[in-house]
Amino acid sequence: MDLGLKDRVYVLTGATRGLGFAAARELVADGARVVVSGRKEESVSAAVEALGGHRQAVGVVADNADPDGARRLIAAARERFGRFDGVLISVGGPPAGAATAIEDDQWRESFETVFLGAVRIARTAAAELGSGGVIGFVLSGSVHEPIPGLAISNGLRPGLAGVAKTMADELGPRGIRVLGLLPARIDTDRVRELDALGGDAQAARDRHIASIPLRRYGTPEEFGRTAAFLLSPAASYLTGIMVPVDGGHRRGY
Repeated sequence: MDLGLKDRVYVLTGATRGLGFAAARELVADGARVVVSGRKEESVSAAVEALGGHRQAVGVVADNADPDGARRLIAAARERFGRFDGVLISVGGPPAGAATAIEDDQWRESFETVFLGAVRIARTAAAELGSGGVIGFVLSGSVHEPIPGLAISNGLRPGLAGVAKTMADELGPRGIRVLGLLPARIDTDRVRELDALGGDAQAARDRHIASIPLRRYGTPEEFGRTAAFLLSPAASYLTGIMVPVDGGHRRGY
């Protein structure tokens, strides 16, 4: 199926590794061009090279919490490729911890980076997009069900899902779609770190696999293909939805 991605241009934040990079790779493979951001020049340059060089990708050093980051990313898309069709906002994983143990400063810092930074990027993109544009949030299964030991994520990501669904209502009349992706046990460095928190990463992995109907972790490529489809014109009638990418782990409808 032709996803209609040829020559379309997307901004992907936090996309030098993990799920953001996987999405960028699949978009480029289907003919799109991308602007990717990361916190370090070295990782940004490596990602651009891996995506095919400057004919296919541009890198910008930026943090989601940077108030000017979204404007710079969109400006890079227009300057290098002449257009801007959508954004995929990868919301980084906040520190682990119990709700009863996390102090105010850690909550405030995570709110700035995880919540407000993502909302600011989406708001900036909304002002720049036209009909056919799309805003995607990479969130987590914690939108629907709390994950033990990840109190900050459990608190902030459902709020972002609510913002996304509200923006879908507000922007729909302009032909702009807004949606979320909810990865669970995708085999990334971040998930391996979470598996290791209890001291026995393999035992944790085995336990999680037993709860997944497909009996395995997902691959970044599987997530990337899902993201590429949802961002593409082929998904033009999908908005306001939260799409689990979890091998069937979520039991609800």
